[in-house]
Amino acid sequence: MGVDPREFRNTVGCFATGVTVITTTDSLGKPIGLTANSFTSLSLDPPMVLFCLDRKVASFDAFSEGGAFAVNILSELQKDISNRFATTGDDKWNDFDFVTWEGGSPIIPGSLANLECKAGNIFEGGDHIILTGEVMRISASEGSPLLYWKGGYAELNVD
Repeated sequence: MGVDPREFRNTVGCFATGVTVITTTDSLGKPIGLTANSFTSLSLDPPMVLFCLDRKVASFDAFSEGGAFAVNILSELQKDISNRFATTGDDKWNDFDFVTWEGGSPIIPGSLANLECKAGNIFEGGDHIILTGEVMRISASEGSPLLYWKGGYAELNVD
C-alpha cells in the first residue's frame, strides 16, 4: 500500500519551516529567484547549506548549472516578497530592488538573513534534486521569521 501524495504533503506540512527566496543568475546574468521552504544547514566545517529544487521549475537549469546561489531568509514582514517569488515568469524582478555581493546572486535587502554560497554537489531526490553550497558570506539581523505551516503562513508567538 502506497502513501497518498496529498496526505503525505499534509503530514509533512505539520513541520513548521522558515521561508526563503533562493536566488542565482542564468547564463546571461539575468536574476533568477524562487520561494522555497526546503532549506537547511548541512555542515559547520566547512559551513554548508542545502535546498531542494523541483525538476519542473522553469529556473531548473539556472540553479543546476550555476556556480553560485544565495539564500534570503525572509522576515515576517516579507510575505509580499514570498508571494512574488512563488509565481512563475520574468516579471517578478520588475521594479524590485536587490544588491549583489561577490558571487553575483541577488541579495534581498531587509531579509532576516542572507547567505551567499558557492554551488557544491547535486544529489538525486525523487522529483527534486538536492543542491548543496558552501557558504562564503553571511549577514543576519534582528526580527521574527516568516513561517510556513500546514499550507499557509504562520506567526511565531514569543512571550
